[in-house]
Amino acid sequence: MPPKTKSPEDREKLRTRILDAARYLFVERGIEAVSMREIAKQINYSATTLYHHFADKEALLQAVCDEDFLALASGMREIMQMPDLIARIQALSSGYAQFALQHPNHYRLMFMTPRTPCNLDITQIQQGNTEQDAYAQLKLVVQEAFDAALFRAELTDAELIAQTLWAGIHGACSLEIALGHETWINWTNIEARIKLIQIAMLRGLLRQPERLSYIRLRAE
Repeated sequence: MPPKTKSPEDREKLRTRILDAARYLFVERGIEAVSMREIAKQINYSATTLYHHFADKEALLQAVCDEDFLALASGMREIMQMPDLIARIQALSSGYAQFALQHPNHYRLMFMTPRTPCNLDITQIQQGNTEQDAYAQLKLVVQEAFDAALFRAELTDAELIAQTLWAGIHGACSLEIALGHETWINWTNIEARIKLIQIAMLRGLLRQPERLSYIRLRAE
């Protein structure tokens, strides 16, 4: 009897299982140490099955990254419609942190796991497209705020401002994901830490820091 043909829904479910297994193993063991055979074994399939969906490990890795980066950008689309530029920067920072803390394994692979540069020949993400690229979203709002002269006069590089804002929030998120379980550190509430970093950076960057909306620094 010939094998049963899988429906599009079944194929999509299997593809998701493959991506989830690959993400988990890449983060736990490192990308170079993981083979297609091991990923297949993780979901009780043969390596041949994986090759029906992905040409090789590089294509599979790129598919995982594409899915996760698209999910991050998608979650920011409503925020990008906010008219107030400073409030939009604050909301983007908060949305980024929320994604990191709700999806720590995704975040580990995206921003905390050494890997080769994005393969522009096979990625599904259009670099610079604010519908697909979260960094492009941040750059756009920072550039708009820069053009509106909202940042201090001595700050002359909008991309430097964007990358500094990103680095600050990333630092809080990566510490929480990597070391948040450690009991030798008397960790304060992660939301309070993120809010304090956010407001401290913006107070230092803005010409008129009093324009910042009030942020309660203590957890409710």
